[in-house]
Amino acid sequence: MSQRLIGKNVLITGAAQGMGAAVAEEYAKQGAKVCVADLNVSGCEEVVKRIKSAGGEAIAVSLDVTSRDQMTAAVQATVAAFGSLNVVVNNAGINKPLMFLDITEENWNQIMKVNAWGVLVGMQEAAKQMIAQGKENGPYKIINVGSILSRQAFDDVVPYSCSKHAVLAMINGGAKALVDHNITVNGYGPGVVRTELWEQLDKDLVAIGKFEKEGDSMDKLAADMILMKRYSYPKDVVGTAVFLAAPDSDYMTGQLLMIDGGMVMQ
Repeated sequence: MSQRLIGKNVLITGAAQGMGAAVAEEYAKQGAKVCVADLNVSGCEEVVKRIKSAGGEAIAVSLDVTSRDQMTAAVQATVAAFGSLNVVVNNAGINKPLMFLDITEENWNQIMKVNAWGVLVGMQEAAKQMIAQGKENGPYKIINVGSILSRQAFDDVVPYSCSKHAVLAMINGGAKALVDHNITVNGYGPGVVRTELWEQLDKDLVAIGKFEKEGDSMDKLAADMILMKRYSYPKDVVGTAVFLAAPDSDYMTGQLLMIDGGMVMQ
């Protein structure tokens, strides 16, 4: 089977573990050169080591997505290493559940700054580089990671839901703003994915009394809300992520593809 991302130079945020790491490794298998960016630099270096061991090309970069200067530096590091930037995946995100009446200003601001502001900055700084490279060298791809909560909300994660609704708005608005520069903007919306992020979320949901014991959140959501009756793993997400970076999706923009086992019907 031929590699689908040969010639693509990619920056992925939040890529030290979980879905971000899985996407980075799959992109490299598909022929892309990947900048693995995250606050967790040692985690990035482990991902890069695995990519290189498999014959791929990658670099590790320290990145706080809420800092425009750091995002600019990550873009520049990608270009310095690989010659250009073709694709950015704005994957970094955090969550901290609280019941609706317990939401604090600190909780709201922390989640919105990373998940909404961080995505906007990632889009803007990547787009500036892509525009500077010239539309004739595109098409370029901006890919934002949304969620099932881009299209609905739960009472125990309202700030997160708001942040992921914002991601959908930025996909729609960014597609309109950047189309003349030969830049498409799309995204994918995972559901319940067994990663380090969800395992911590599961513990937090037990702590606030939403579920009785660890593991209940994933098992009960799978039983009650997922048509396929199972939660997912990063391997269930990477195929769609590759599609959005590959030429297959060149005539597509402003879309959020759900990868949720049938939790949300559009």
